[in-house]
Amino acid sequence: MDNENLQYESRVDLSALKIAADKIREEIKKIIVGQEVSIDLILTAILSDGHVLIEGVPGVAKTIMAKLIAKTISAPYSRIQFTPDLMPSDVIGTSIFNEKLTDFEFKKGPVFSNIVLIDEINRAPAKTQAALFEVMAERQITIDGVSHVFQRPFTILATQNPVEQEGTYRLPEAQLDRFLFKIEIDYPKLEEEIEIIKKHNHLKSQKEEEIVNPVISEEEIVRYQDLVQLIHVEDTLIEYIAKIVTSTRNNANLYLGASPRASIAILKASKAYAALQGKDFITPDDIKYIAPYILKHRVILTPEREMEGLTTSVLMKRIIEGIEIPR
Repeated sequence: MDNENLQYESRVDLSALKIAADKIREEIKKIIVGQEVSIDLILTAILSDGHVLIEGVPGVAKTIMAKLIAKTISAPYSRIQFTPDLMPSDVIGTSIFNEKLTDFEFKKGPVFSNIVLIDEINRAPAKTQAALFEVMAERQITIDGVSHVFQRPFTILATQNPVEQEGTYRLPEAQLDRFLFKIEIDYPKLEEEIEIIKKHNHLKSQKEEEIVNPVISEEEIVRYQDLVQLIHVEDTLIEYIAKIVTSTRNNANLYLGASPRASIAILKASKAYAALQGKDFITPDDIKYIAPYILKHRVILTPEREMEGLTTSVLMKRIIEGIEIPR
């Protein structure tokens, strides 16, 4: 216990991280109106070394927000437009015969980057979706028995239209489980829409990404990711996380509960979220705030509750409120 207290007393200096996060927010505000919650969640995911799924109807700035956040980071960036005819090799790459070497040579696909924007991820069929499983979970891809490891940082920002839209596929549960967060973007309020139109009018012929400047390097992101791991967590809060996740597995409203991967995701994301607030420790409030965004896409409602109109977002909040907060 004494060693634990000594470790906690050596505080983590988060001042540079907080300044960098504030700079990123300011750059994005040049174009994006509102969406503060979504921006903070994406920053939290990047610091947690996680991936983000952004859902919303066409035209609510899902893609541009992801592009602008990628632009604020001085690191290799790529965009992949998912379509029904997209093949796995179009994403991860393929082996091509090199006549000079008289051997096959692996040509990397666009997913080999630091920040990867996958636009309309649910428009590609299951075979192409499956190509991302190893990439997202293990940060590597195995081709012809050879593993190709991705460089840090590596974050996928994927957008999707609601599954009710024509020409979309439901993402497999195994793939959804690999996304740290699912963020749902709704239509803007009247005041926000007026501000959006004004900003667009002032842009004239300029492109949005030309206005936003890089403010942080890939080396700094990696350093901050490592720094976030040093955030202090009390054992009572680890138990709190475990109680929240295990309660999804014995809830009568759920057909499928969350896996241990969700528990680890809540821990990592809570650390990163606390760090963004300038804190070197997490609190129950950090966990309560983060947990619904991590859990709602990892659980499946029973058919009866789904027909009644219950949503996983509402149910997750009920479950979390029902767990006693540690003191």
